[in-house]
Amino acid sequence: MCYTQNRFNALLSACVLSLVATAGWSQSLTWLGTPGGNLSGASGVSADGAVVVGWVFNNTAGRFRAFRWTASGGMQDLGTLGGVQSRAYAVSADGTVVVGWAENAAGRLRAFRWTASGGMQDLGTLGGNESEAYDVSADGAVVVGRARNAAVQWRAFRWQNGVMQDLGTLPNGFDSEAYGVSADGAVVVGRAFNAAVRLRAFRWTAAGGMQDLGTLGGGRSEARGVSADGTVVVGFSDGRAFRWTASGRMQDLGTLGGNRSDAWGVSADGAVVVGWAENAAGRTRAFRWTAAGGMENLNTTYASLLTIGSVLSVAYAISPDGRYIVGEGYNAVTRRDEAFLLDTGFPRRGDVDRNGCVDDADLLQVLFAFGERGYRNEDLNWDGTVDDADLLQVLSHFGSGC
Repeated sequence: MCYTQNRFNALLSACVLSLVATAGWSQSLTWLGTPGGNLSGASGVSADGAVVVGWVFNNTAGRFRAFRWTASGGMQDLGTLGGVQSRAYAVSADGTVVVGWAENAAGRLRAFRWTASGGMQDLGTLGGNESEAYDVSADGAVVVGRARNAAVQWRAFRWQNGVMQDLGTLPNGFDSEAYGVSADGAVVVGRAFNAAVRLRAFRWTAAGGMQDLGTLGGGRSEARGVSADGTVVVGFSDGRAFRWTASGRMQDLGTLGGNRSDAWGVSADGAVVVGWAENAAGRTRAFRWTAAGGMENLNTTYASLLTIGSVLSVAYAISPDGRYIVGEGYNAVTRRDEAFLLDTGFPRRGDVDRNGCVDDADLLQVLFAFGERGYRNEDLNWDGTVDDADLLQVLSHFGSGC
């Protein structure tokens, strides 16, 4: 504790001049465009909202291409594995690792892991000829998805250090696919057929294997995303978005007045869920759900950011702290379906306890968690450790919102 206190005192002295309140509640909507294509969608976002990944589709060429977007560099085409198509689905917390699928020279889809230094890496298969990656751990080391085995069956996989692990299926079932992974790579979620040939959402751990999460009363469910610690799972069941916890089981998140909804992403603490839902007119609209506010239409909440005629149709992913949301919508200015990045402005930088004010309480939370494992609210830069960088972030925004 002495070391921690001394380090804190040193940081406080070094940053005392930066303790200036920042005014305003920053909110913005950025349409990412469709360079090289006719429509685009965003499916992943880094912890700080600086990097977005997804796909662009060219109607004329009839192909998808994976992209990585930054505000300074725009939309970067990540290429392929020798074929003509690719699609990106997720990005590591720091934005340096991107995963998805790409065609190889033989026209087969293969799961890839991309880095700026190494380019696009083919992750292989489970003995078959195809694979696709759908999510990546916070540090970029663990990748999950689906791959064909030698019997040409799809199997959920977990890849790490060059080894692709077959996660199996539900008891007496067949075919499985992994769509989400916890921050540390230990918990994997997705869908698998059970013995009755029904698709069921699953949660996998090395110790417990593949667990059937049940349904909302019907016969089908699929898991799309999972919280940082693996305790909260989101997806859809029988046409409705759900949020599952071990204690509360599967909760129907409702709709926006229509009949259907689907949850795609969840914040690190499991408190904020995003996806799409039908409104009373049967139109698909992007939603955000919280226990306190229920399901809200992002088009209503952030109407001031939308030009007349523009629509946020689907929210595919959310940053760990719940501030940034990405997805697909209609841009009335360009008259195209485009990927979007929504900065909701909350939580503020350095606001650990999410109360809208960066103050002593936030400093104390980081101080008492100093040196511990990250992937929690105190780990503000989401690098896996609560350290100097997190304290500095609180200090540099101290007084904001207060």
